[in-house]
Amino acid sequence: MDPAPDADGAAIFSARLSPHRSLTPAAARKLVVAAVVASALFSLPFYLLGAWPIVGFLGLDALALGLAFRMSFRSARAYEDYCLTYLELGVARVSAGGQRREWRFNPIWVRLERGEAGPALDRLALASRGRRIEIATFLSPDEKARFAGDLGRALGEARRGRLYSL
Repeated sequence: MDPAPDADGAAIFSARLSPHRSLTPAAARKLVVAAVVASALFSLPFYLLGAWPIVGFLGLDALALGLAFRMSFRSARAYEDYCLTYLELGVARVSAGGQRREWRFNPIWVRLERGEAGPALDRLALASRGRRIEIATFLSPDEKARFAGDLGRALGEARRGRLYSL
């Protein structure tokens, strides 16, 4: 993202949010290989007894697990970039397929809206002059609360403006 630079080009706040995955791709591959080996070991007695269709169903389970991990890691390629200067807040959302959408807001007019369900923060949005976008949709409620606090403090600093000293 290339925000409009302020006088010295410095960003007040910059962040990249991406979906969390508990397994690395290497660990997921090891898990799928273990599932294939386990399926082969469990299906061998059924094959020897003549119940060969069970082999196919156990193989389908391992195949489904592999496809689920592949889809999960593909969706993890999505991310959101935030860059705040004294002049603008830039938000860029890149989907897992690579499509990029960008929004630019004046930090003086933008509002950070919080949607809370009980004690947890479940929705976060930026609103300005009739436009509203949901942000940080893939973060957990605790992560959303931390991100909202950091972004809110940075927006407050941008609204106060630059401090100059002689």
